[in-house]
Amino acid sequence: MVRAGLTPERLTEAGAELADEVGFEQVTVSALARRFDVRVASLYSHVRNSQDLKTRIALLALTELADRAAEALAGRAGKDALTALANVYRDYAREHPGRYAAAQLRLDPQTAAASAGVRHAQMTRALLRGYDLTEPDQTHAVRLLGSVFHGYVSLELGGGFSHSAPDTDATWARVLDALDTLLRNWPAPPTDPRG
Repeated sequence: MVRAGLTPERLTEAGAELADEVGFEQVTVSALARRFDVRVASLYSHVRNSQDLKTRIALLALTELADRAAEALAGRAGKDALTALANVYRDYAREHPGRYAAAQLRLDPQTAAASAGVRHAQMTRALLRGYDLTEPDQTHAVRLLGSVFHGYVSLELGGGFSHSAPDTDATWARVLDALDTLLRNWPAPPTDPRG
C-alpha cells in the first residue's frame, strides 16, 4: 500500500508527537514506521536513520520554542521579560516533554549554527541588556539562566518536587524573583589574588 503524503516534515512532526507520548529516547525510524503502518525501508527515502530523525525533531522543537519566546518577549523588559522567557520554557516542557527533551540534543556545530538555538541565545542576550550586563558577565548570565530554567523544569517533570510543600508554582515564582534580584545586583568579578 502506498502512503501518499509521507514527507520529511510530516515524519518529523509525527516523530515529535511520538516523543511527547513515549519519550524522546524511544523515538526510532522503526517506531515511526509502525505508527504509519509502513515498512521501515519506505521511510529511508525521507530520513537517513534514527539519529537524523532525532535531529529533525530537535530542530523543530528549537524553532517552536524560539517562536513562542519571541512572541512572549515582544514589548517586555526586565523582570517581566525574564518571567515571560522562563515561563515559555516551563510551559513548553509541560506540554511537550518529548520535544523539550529533543531541544536538549547536542547538535554538530554546523547544524547548531543554522538552528533556532541561535535565536534563543540572541533573545536571552537581549533580555540581559535590560540588566546592563556586558561581556563576559552576559555569557555567565546566559549560562546561569539556562541552567536554572532547565534544571528546575527537569526536576519538576521528573517528580522531584511532588512530595513536599510549598506548591511548585510558588517556588518557581520565588526562583524568578531571586534571579531578577541577582541580575540587578550582578556581582563584580573576583579580584585576582595574584595581584
